[in-house]
Amino acid sequence: MRRCPKATLINYGYIDLIAPHRVLFPDAPNSVKTLGKPTTRAEYNPWSFTQIAELIVCLPLNLIPWLGTPAFIMITGARMGKLSHYRWYRLRGISKNEMKKDLHNRSWEYLWFGTVAMILELIPVLSFFFLLTSAVGAAMWAADMEERSRVRVGRQVTDSERRMALPQQAEEDGPVYHDDPV
Repeated sequence: MRRCPKATLINYGYIDLIAPHRVLFPDAPNSVKTLGKPTTRAEYNPWSFTQIAELIVCLPLNLIPWLGTPAFIMITGARMGKLSHYRWYRLRGISKNEMKKDLHNRSWEYLWFGTVAMILELIPVLSFFFLLTSAVGAAMWAADMEERSRVRVGRQVTDSERRMALPQQAEEDGPVYHDDPV
C-alpha cells in the first residue's frame, strides 16, 4: 500500500520527488515496478498521545443521538485529512512551520477530505478498498498541488492552467496576453 502514492506521483511526472528516496528503474513497464528499494528511512504518519487522547475524549460523542457520530467523524476526519499529505510534505522537505501554515490555509479542504475518507473507510467489507483509494486520492491531490506550486520554465502558461491556479482572478483578467518575439 505504501507504494501506491509514490507510484501515483511518478505517473504524474514527479520523479524528482521520489528519486532521492528510492532506487528507480526507468525501463520498468509501469510506475509500480519503477519503484525499487528505499534509499532513505520511510516516512510514516506520526502517531502521538494527542491523537490517542483526542480519540478517547471524542469517543463519547457517539452516544449523542443524531449529532454525535457526525461530529466524531468530522473531528477525527480533520486530523486524518491533514495526515494524508504528511509524506508529501516530507518528500518536498518542507519545515514544520511551513507545513503548519499550509495546513492552516487548507484546513477546510483537509476537513472534508478526511471526513469523506473516514466515512468510506468505516464501510465494513469495502474498508480495505477505500484505504487504498484514499491514499491514491491524497497522492493525486498532492500531485495537483505540486503542479500548481511549480514554476513553469521554458513554456507559456495556458489559459486553462492559469484558471486552475488562480480561479478567482482568471475571470476578472480575461485572456492571457503573450508576446511573440520574432
